[in-house]
Amino acid sequence: MAFEFGPFRLDEPGRVLWLAERELPLQPRVFDLLAYLIRSRERVVSKDELLDALWPAVTVTENSLQRAVSSLRSALREGSMEDAIRVYPRNGYRFCVAADGEKPSRSAAVSTVPQGNRIHAARQAAAEQRWDDAAGLYAGIDAEQPLAAEDLDRWAAALQSLGRPAAAIPMLVRAVAAHTEADADDAAAGAAVALSVIHFERGEVAVCKGWAARARGLVAGDPDSLATGRVLWLESRIAAVDGDQKRALGLAEAAYEFGKRLDDVTSTVLGLMYRGFYRLSLGDTLGGLADQDHAAAIALSSKVDPITGGVLYCNILWACRTFGDWARANQWTIGYQQFCNSNRMGFSGSCQLHRAEVLGIRGSLGDALVHINEALARLGEDAPWALADAHRVLGDIHHAIGDVDAAQAAYEKCYALGWSPEPGQAMLLLEQGDANAAYASLERGLIGQSWWTLQRQGILLAHLAVVAVHADRFEDAQALIDDLSGQEERWPMPSIRALTNEAASLLAQKRGNASEALRHLYLARQLWTSVESRLHAARLRLQIADIQLELGDQRSATAELRSAMAAADELGSEMLRRQGRELQRRLG
Repeated sequence: MAFEFGPFRLDEPGRVLWLAERELPLQPRVFDLLAYLIRSRERVVSKDELLDALWPAVTVTENSLQRAVSSLRSALREGSMEDAIRVYPRNGYRFCVAADGEKPSRSAAVSTVPQGNRIHAARQAAAEQRWDDAAGLYAGIDAEQPLAAEDLDRWAAALQSLGRPAAAIPMLVRAVAAHTEADADDAAAGAAVALSVIHFERGEVAVCKGWAARARGLVAGDPDSLATGRVLWLESRIAAVDGDQKRALGLAEAAYEFGKRLDDVTSTVLGLMYRGFYRLSLGDTLGGLADQDHAAAIALSSKVDPITGGVLYCNILWACRTFGDWARANQWTIGYQQFCNSNRMGFSGSCQLHRAEVLGIRGSLGDALVHINEALARLGEDAPWALADAHRVLGDIHHAIGDVDAAQAAYEKCYALGWSPEPGQAMLLLEQGDANAAYASLERGLIGQSWWTLQRQGILLAHLAVVAVHADRFEDAQALIDDLSGQEERWPMPSIRALTNEAASLLAQKRGNASEALRHLYLARQLWTSVESRLHAARLRLQIADIQLELGDQRSATAELRSAMAAADELGSEMLRRQGRELQRRLG
């Protein structure tokens, strides 16, 4: 459900409440309360019904509901709409705003179209990005008469925009044949590229390569075919999966240059975005970031089609996450959601995966868990190859919450699916007291030449430096710290710099220099705070308190501990609570 009222827009699938262009943070139960009241706005909802709906199988008092209502009204007050939630004494609550933002259901929209006008209505729906209506109309028409090649393209685009790429495969296969029969090789190649990409995302590499070869054959005789740029971009992605990052870079560069030469914005932005992606993999961090931001700016100012826009956003978010570039990841995730909303697109499993990890890093653990479970439910259809990474993120979220068994199970599933569960698994091993196993696990995670491994080098090396100190490998730790600190242009991300300072702090402690250790920890905490990671900032507060306690500064240690425990309670992190309770015992 998407519902607009005043300056607000509720996106229920994405679990986001927007105030104008700003995401308004809500606790999970408060968000559920708003969504439930909006769905039931035609009536007063009793307190008992809300308690059963929001806290199923849990015994809570009316005070919990009253606190949730109070929090919700406080949030709505930012848009001067706190009166949208009305209280009916002894009866319950009601959402009292007209449903101006609702859209008609597909069945209603389709059933009102006269028989003779349906093809025009389907094309109009696709042009207006009413994807559900377009898909429904085309399905009805196709059951009675053959569709033209262009209409098959539109039908496939509607299904892809609804987050159902696999359903678009039969339409695209027919479109390739229909365009070829009409001697429209450029259009046929475009449909073949779209088919290849869907199979690529589904992990069906052999089929992907087959359709890529078909697309290449269709454009081979025409160097100015517009589909050529997309073929080059597709071939760059295949080269990257095959482990040849330099060839991938060259093909992406060729796609970009082709797009500029023919003034084809799609090839231009795809080539530029992926040129940046491969430059990041090969160590040119600043150049890669500049390429990606430039491509996104061109795309936003040129109104690229929704499918191309989704590919661009997804790519930039993968790069942000693999590099630990959390501030940038948060900005682009919000941009991705706004793009999907403005183009009436369904949120993909990849979008939910990106959002889950960003929320987990920030410490919104309940919301992160909701998003990652949604991602796991959708990725089997969208991008099965990303399921392994989703299990890694699931493990990180469970670890932060404090559910060690669930975290370990998720990491094992990630590894079984062929992905590296690092650095989360190593940090779990470290927490369990096995520093040597954690060190070996991280070293294994650094082996390989895939884009994933190459882009994650910085974040893995920074964690390796931390673990090296715990494993009493002081020379290795110092070498890692020096290497990371000396390559600030390659590793400029606050998260990597924060972890490097944390490792330097641990090393200073081992050498008996507590004041130096504190200096590094203060800097690390500031860096995590700069990317709005309350989870890591609270974790470092506990380390700061530990050193202050050793120095006899009980007052400062108590203040840090209180702040950390307040954050642990707010975030719902039993991991932080456990660490904090140990410090509380020492403080007495």
